[in-house]
Amino acid sequence: MDKLDRFLDRADRLLERLERILPKAHTPAAPDWGAAHAFRWEQGCLLPVPHYHRIGLADLLGIDGQKQLIAQNTRQFVNGRPANNVLLTGARGTGKSSLVKALLNEYAPHGLRVIELGKPQLAELPHIIALVAGRPERFILYCDDLSFNAAEPGYQALKAALDGSLVALSDNLLIYATSNRRHLMPEAMQDNLGTQYVGDEIHPAETVEEKISLSERFGLWLSFYPFSQDEYLAIVRHWLAHFGLSGELDDEVRQAALQWSIQRGSRSGRVAWQFARDWAGRQPHDGN
Repeated sequence: MDKLDRFLDRADRLLERLERILPKAHTPAAPDWGAAHAFRWEQGCLLPVPHYHRIGLADLLGIDGQKQLIAQNTRQFVNGRPANNVLLTGARGTGKSSLVKALLNEYAPHGLRVIELGKPQLAELPHIIALVAGRPERFILYCDDLSFNAAEPGYQALKAALDGSLVALSDNLLIYATSNRRHLMPEAMQDNLGTQYVGDEIHPAETVEEKISLSERFGLWLSFYPFSQDEYLAIVRHWLAHFGLSGELDDEVRQAALQWSIQRGSRSGRVAWQFARDWAGRQPHDGN
């Protein structure tokens, strides 16, 4: 009996040491929901973002079809009706992330809130789901510029949250994600080697199925494409007017805008906005 008592005493002391060494279980504290309409998930807690980009839906040109679809989906969501998670994919600088910011500006008065988190933090999705569950606000979980390898923990967490996990998204939470890749994962020619043809049916290889399965869990797909020259110049005119200059493009401004896009290898809304800022900043004005 003495040996048993000594053993139990040593075990208790060992457990006490382990409790001091091991990290304590972290329960995220609820943020000040009234402090902002936008939040960022960092180091296990939600931080308010009071000063976010105030772009409006009317500022986004050349993507009318995409705007209409995602705005309808978001209106359904803020009105408490069924709505889909959204995947926005395509050419860089064409308004994918700006569209999500514009939706916040449009629907924040109706209770919409946006929580931004990076790819490494996706593994903490269950904590965010628990924080927003039961809140009266409507939350969009915003993940920008996603791409994965299948082994990354964030990939599995996002896949489970979208569809297939016992920990389901709450009714007041949707996921809007942007990516340059339609299937969110790098594709290689060897992935297709296992594809089988049975009669008239194509059976993709398991690797291809795995890469497609994540994007298929988003109910709404929106594709974005490079702008034509006319669309690019229309966006330049819009932003020049925004910065207080004439929206009419004379030959000098037109050539400068086109040269700007050639130097950057892209005709996009982002490039048009950058040109307009540069051009407006170099124009003489009173006092200088």
